[in-house]
Amino acid sequence: MENQPNSIGALFETAGDYVETRVDLLKLKTVDKSADIIASLTAGLIIAGVMIFGFVIVNLGLCIWLGSVLGQAWYGFFIVGGLYLLIGGLIVAFKNKWIKEPVGDLIIKKLLN
Repeated sequence: MENQPNSIGALFETAGDYVETRVDLLKLKTVDKSADIIASLTAGLIIAGVMIFGFVIVNLGLCIWLGSVLGQAWYGFFIVGGLYLLIGGLIVAFKNKWIKEPVGDLIIKKLLN
């Protein structure tokens, strides 16, 4: 019977080590997921910034070209502006299907992988 208290003490010590290891593992997994999400977000923002810059330059060229074809520079700007108003209206109408659902699914996939 004298050996039983030692084995119970060893059991509690092992259980304590196990819990400590599980907590450390949870912390490391949380840090890994956070780092992955932040890295993906940063890369996405950099790519979006470069794409937006190129998009603006191409749109300015399109506006100037349309204006020269139509005879007045401001015609091209109004036509391109109207096109973007139409696209913006479509995005607002379908924002759940085109933006919220895919982004939500992407975040869930990142968190569960």
